[in-house]
Amino acid sequence: MAAYSLVCTGACTCFRRKSRACGYIFGSCCNRVTLWHNKDFYTGMDTAVSFLKRTRSLVRELSTSIKALQYDLKKMDMAKSESRKFFFDTHAVVRLLEENGFSTQQAEVIVNALVRITNSNMDVIYKDMVTKVQQEIMLQRVMSQIAAVKKDMIILEKSEFSALLSENEKVKIELLQLKMQLADVMNKVRSDNLLDMNLEKSRIKEVKAVNERKLLETRTEMMEMSAEQERHLTQTNMKIDTEMAGLKTMLESHKLDTIKYLAGSVFTCLTVVLGFYRIWM
Repeated sequence: MAAYSLVCTGACTCFRRKSRACGYIFGSCCNRVTLWHNKDFYTGMDTAVSFLKRTRSLVRELSTSIKALQYDLKKMDMAKSESRKFFFDTHAVVRLLEENGFSTQQAEVIVNALVRITNSNMDVIYKDMVTKVQQEIMLQRVMSQIAAVKKDMIILEKSEFSALLSENEKVKIELLQLKMQLADVMNKVRSDNLLDMNLEKSRIKEVKAVNERKLLETRTEMMEMSAEQERHLTQTNMKIDTEMAGLKTMLESHKLDTIKYLAGSVFTCLTVVLGFYRIWM
């Protein structure tokens, strides 16, 4: 039975490798496209799910067939204890027991118990073992089952993956069309943005020119106002100077008149005083 376990494990390993290879092919086919439409995506997923279901059914059939083979081999290999040959000389054991003090009946009972124990142990051992011929027969049957599974897998690959490849080609064509449409939209948006930028630049230039013109006008107005203020200031200064000169001349004339009046009054006072002095003298 240990040899049977090794053969079964190898078969399962081969099948897992085959399944991994198929899964890798499916993964590589799916990874070729990054964008999916909803309809194509769901059809691809349905195809993959059906493929996986068929693979699982094949694996289940293979496992059930292996179990059936195992049951047949066990059934065919196990024989009754009475039909087997003895594994030791029972008569010699009986004589040995009689020589050691056992009676004939006791020796036969002990030998019978030993035979039963040996047969039961051999039955337990035979449950876990097969013969080489049975192992080869089982190996041929398992290999035929694996070949049938491989044939089914190849058929599934040719049918399912060809459909997946055709769907992938359709998706590629749609992606190329989307890429072209996206490029057209990008070019249109770029041209619109350039046009808007140029219009905005021209508008900003016009606003700048208008602001510069207004600034020049304001500057000229300020210069004219400052010149007019300076002219008014000079005229005011000239008027002040002329009025001050007139006031100075008026003050001088008034001063001379005052001096004249004072001198006349002083002389009159002196003449009056001299007149009184002469009168008294």
